[in-house]
Amino acid sequence: MAACEVCGNDYWMSFEVRTKGGDVHVFDSIECAAQRIAPSCEHCQCRILGHGVEVDGRFFCCAHCARTTVSKGAEIRDAVGAHPG
Repeated sequence: MAACEVCGNDYWMSFEVRTKGGDVHVFDSIECAAQRIAPSCEHCQCRILGHGVEVDGRFFCCAHCARTTVSKGAEIRDAVGAHPG
């Protein structure tokens, strides 16, 4: 058993997440993992759990938040699930 580094719960089904940089994190749930390692949207501060939008090295949860913060206007759009026509 290992204790979650976010909530401290000592859980028999805890799991490790290894980052590209070599860090090892121990969590007891996806929720705790997201709290610790998922990036936050620069506009609304929600955790980015999907693809999100990156503009000039800045991360946003969606195109709306990116357009609200960055002055690239119509260049920024959500492509996931968008109709191609």
